[in-house]
Amino acid sequence: MRKLIYGMNLSLDGYIAAPGDDIDWSVPSDELFQFWSDQLRATDLTLYGRKLWRTMSSYWPTGDQRPGATPAEIEFARRWREMGKVVFSSTIEEVDWNTRLVSGDAVTEITRLKAEDGGPMDIGGATLAGAAMRAGLIDEYLIAAHPVLVGGGTPFFSALDSRVHLNLVETRTFPGGVVLTRYETRR
Repeated sequence: MRKLIYGMNLSLDGYIAAPGDDIDWSVPSDELFQFWSDQLRATDLTLYGRKLWRTMSSYWPTGDQRPGATPAEIEFARRWREMGKVVFSSTIEEVDWNTRLVSGDAVTEITRLKAEDGGPMDIGGATLAGAAMRAGLIDEYLIAAHPVLVGGGTPFFSALDSRVHLNLVETRTFPGGVVLTRYETRR
C-alpha cells in the first residue's frame, strides 16, 4: 500500500495562499527549495487539484530553461516533467507532461491508487487534499510554516467530520524563520 503525503508552504495563520491566490510571501529559501526538491525525488506519483495544477504547469515545464535557474530548480523541473502525475478536475480538458486526467470521484480514485504497489504519493491543492483528509486517506502531513500572517485566503486544513490524531516525527528550521514539521497520522 502506498503512503499519501500532503505538504505545502503555509502562513503561520494556516493559509497556503493569501486572498487573491497570492503566494508571493511563500517563496522558499534555497535550503527549503532543496528540501522540496528532495521530497519530489522521493515521490512516485503526484496528485493535483485543478488550481495547483494550473500553477505548476504554467512554470515547471520550462523551469530549467529560464535564465538564472539554479541547479536545484533545473533538477526539480526535469523531475517534475518526468514523474507521473494525476490531475483531478471536471473542467480541464487536456493535460501533458506525463499526466493523467481524472474527472470522476477523487476519493474513489485516490483509494484505488493507495492500494496499488509503488512508492509514496504527494497530494497538492487544498480542495483535493481536503477531500482526502475527510476520507482518512492522508498518512503524513508536511507543514512548512512561514513567519507571516496573511489574514485569510486558502486554508491548508479543511473542516473535518472527526478528529485526526497525529504523531510528530520531525521538526526542522530553515532560513528566514520557516519551521517544518512532519506528522504521521496515528492509525
